[in-house]
Amino acid sequence: MSNSLSTKTPERPTPALDTSTVLRAEATGRTGAARILLGRDAIMIYALLAFILYACLFIPRFASPVTIGFLGLDVIPVLLIAMPMTLIIITGEIDLSVASIVGLTSATMGVLWDAGMPIETVLVVSLLVGIVAGAFNGFLVAVVGLPSLAVTIGTLALFRGLALVVIGDNAVADFPPALTTFFTSKLGATGIPTIMIGVVIVAVVFGVLLHLTPFGRGLYALGFSKEAATFVGVKVARAKFWLYVGSGTVSALAGIYWTLRYSSARSDNASGLELTVIAAVLLGGVSIFGGKGSIPGVIAGVLLIGTINFALRLGRISDVILIIVTGTLLIISVVAPSIFSAVSRWRHNRRIRRSLPQASASGPPTPPHPA
Repeated sequence: MSNSLSTKTPERPTPALDTSTVLRAEATGRTGAARILLGRDAIMIYALLAFILYACLFIPRFASPVTIGFLGLDVIPVLLIAMPMTLIIITGEIDLSVASIVGLTSATMGVLWDAGMPIETVLVVSLLVGIVAGAFNGFLVAVVGLPSLAVTIGTLALFRGLALVVIGDNAVADFPPALTTFFTSKLGATGIPTIMIGVVIVAVVFGVLLHLTPFGRGLYALGFSKEAATFVGVKVARAKFWLYVGSGTVSALAGIYWTLRYSSARSDNASGLELTVIAAVLLGGVSIFGGKGSIPGVIAGVLLIGTINFALRLGRISDVILIIVTGTLLIISVVAPSIFSAVSRWRHNRRIRRSLPQASASGPPTPPHPA
């Protein structure tokens, strides 16, 4: 009787799918000229130029030096405050107290000038008020570690209340005529405000700081991950503290400009300005989640919102509609990037699934048993 030994043929392993070709075929992002011409900054500039062209063609009285002058004067405080706000939001924080610092600075100017102080002293003390307010925000956020949203909502009310305490319901309007005339003067027949030269200098300083220095590159790292930024040597608390000091300082400059442009110091000056600033910054390509954004895109966002609002005013649209437009742009600037990213991920995953070889549902063929 012979024993038949049954031998079991080992299963052949299914070869692993080689995805290297597929991954190499995937686009790795725009490079070179395409990245510049099709980036978020460029798109904002195209949108700005398109709306200006539309306004010049279809809105009466828009294409004139007078319009350039008033539009420039309107956007100056937003443009100033948007510079430090860009850096703060890139780190994943926010500052909602900027407009209240403007009001507090204006109230301080009014009280000191009304008390008979020299205008030079008034300007220096008012600037110091903004620095102290920014340092207070920075201390609570960077040193104490409180959430910037909660802190600056609180100081928004605190600084506005202090402005009311300082000046009350009064308004001071007799500032030196030579100074108020300078703050509303134009560069020849161009219509461009003279003070815009100083605003351009501020924008250049913040642009260089963000894009051309190790400190600025560290802000992007901080926006992506606080732990990673600390690991690569970024002093997180120090960076945040000085950003809020810078925000308070620039907000004080905006308050000085606001007061002298309108020749009026009031506690409610610049109320609601923070909404316009944040909308312009986010519309300009800065991510509300941090880690992304640029100064050129923000400048285009500020000018776009300012141009839209001024065009609506020329059309005698009420201020309520202007607030609705600003709020709508703010929502779009937050929601649109998230939708675009979700669509991009979906398309990427779909291309990957289509490009990978599909395995047979029944699995690999089973080899026949030997006779």
